Amino acid sequence: MSYLDRIRTCHRWDPDAYRPFMIEDVNVGRVTHAMARRLRDFPDVFEVSDRAVTLVPELAEPAERTAAVHEVLLRLRAAGELPLWRDEEYPVVLRWGDPPLMTMERAAVPLFGVRAFGVHLNGIVEKADGLHMWVARRAQTKQTAPGKLDHLVAGGQPHGLTVRDNLIKECAEEAGIAAEAAARAVPVGAVSYRCERDEGLRDDVLFCFDLALPADFRPVNADGEVESFDLWPMQRVMETVRDSDDFKFNVALVILDFAIRHGLLAPDDPDYQEIWEGLRLSE
Repeated sequence: MSYLDRIRTCHRWDPDAYRPFMIEDVNVGRVTHAMARRLRDFPDVFEVSDRAVTLVPELAEPAERTAAVHEVLLRLRAAGELPLWRDEEYPVVLRWGDPPLMTMERAAVPLFGVRAFGVHLNGIVEKADGLHMWVARRAQTKQTAPGKLDHLVAGGQPHGLTVRDNLIKECAEEAGIAAEAAARAVPVGAVSYRCERDEGLRDDVLFCFDLALPADFRPVNADGEVESFDLWPMQRVMETVRDSDDFKFNVALVILDFAIRHGLLAPDDPDYQEIWEGLRLSE
């Protein structure tokens, strides 16, 4: 195994297995050919051709689109085709900050290959022997990636919250970090990827933050989604990323971004350029 294995996992998908999902003239996602055939059952909402799936032009306003698609999703859920329902709306946009073309139930976002956004926090403690990172182990009851290693704080970016407000909310729920402490988290960029997962096509942008924490900080989970926390030296973090898939797949990408920014991976590494290029989609 290698760091490149983690990168390649985040970019593994077959473009020929999908056709575009369009709203107006905007390609906002991708659906499998099988899903496209299923959507032919809803002609009042979708126009399905061999080349694309398009919302019907009569759905001209974001609220109309949201309501019409939501009814379809409820029927798919009732048929057992959308099992991981979240009751959480995501904006349908290509770039964060654009006016949403509609909103969509979170569980359906990968089914339609729509871009999703999230926040990931590197919780860092600097000791005499170097940098350490707080590592969470996801609860076995999590719908996705149960038992995998995770960041101290990470979560999806719902509609109706700013990125900063969402980060502060997630900090409180996942690690018991007070709002005034969470507000000191430094935005350091983003990673992005597109890959096939069990839930569908993940097309994600993750906003990354670093937060320096005191040596006596102890995280406390409040939402039941974390089994345990451990403070690891960065060498152990990096070895685990390199030698196993114990970390949730996208967490490894954010850690590699952190490693490059902090000089833990250097240009003399023979895979350095490919790792660096793989942290973000090229399109």
